Order: sequence, then C-alpha cells, then structure tokens
Amino acid sequence: QVQLVESGGGLVQPGGSLRLSCAASGSIGRLYVMGWYRQAPGKQRELVAQIDSGERTYYADSVKGRVTISMDNAKNTVSLQMNSLKPEDTAVYYCNVDTGRVYWGQGTQVTVSS
Repeated sequence: QVQLVESGGGLVQPGGSLRLSCAASGSIGRLYVMGWYRQAPGKQRELVAQIDSGERTYYADSVKGRVTISMDNAKNTVSLQMNSLKPEDTAVYYCNVDTGRVYWGQGTQVTVSS
C-alpha cells in the first residue's frame, strides 16, 4: 500500500512560482511512473507532467517550458516546480503513482490570481 501526501499549493499572482511536493510512504518499487495531474472546476482531470523510474519526463503542451518535474529517490518524493504561472493554471493538483497499481494523493489547491 502506498500513500501520497501533497504539499505546496496556495495562492500566487500571475507570473509567480510555486513548488509542489508529493511524498510517497510505502514501497513504490524500482519500476514506477509518478506524475502530477490537475482538475479545474467544470473540467476533466488532465495530466500535467510525469517522470518514470528511468527519469524520463513528459510535459503537457500547456505547461512545457514553465514546469519542471523531479524525483528524489532517497526521499520517495516527486516535486513540481511551476514558474510563470497563469490564471488558467488554477486547479486542484493531484499526485499520482503507477507501480502496477495506481495511487492518488488527496490534492492541493493552486490558485493563480491577482
């Protein structure tokens, strides 16, 4: 069993930065994919960025160049550095890990507003 706990959300002005972190407790094994999804009000949940156990990364077009995903294997923590934030980045951000089974965090609110 894996539990994911996100942190780092909040209110930021347009153009600002936030760093989200997700700590995984329990074993995620040697082969996994960890990612961040987001869901805005009235919209479907969408993939923002992923990183796998080979450190390959994927970014949605909407965030490419503004977001960096990274993994601290020693701490079982995945982070999402978000820069140049826009109002359309406002959403609940969810951490996800796929070890063969899929686990979700509880979500953290990110609000980009002046």
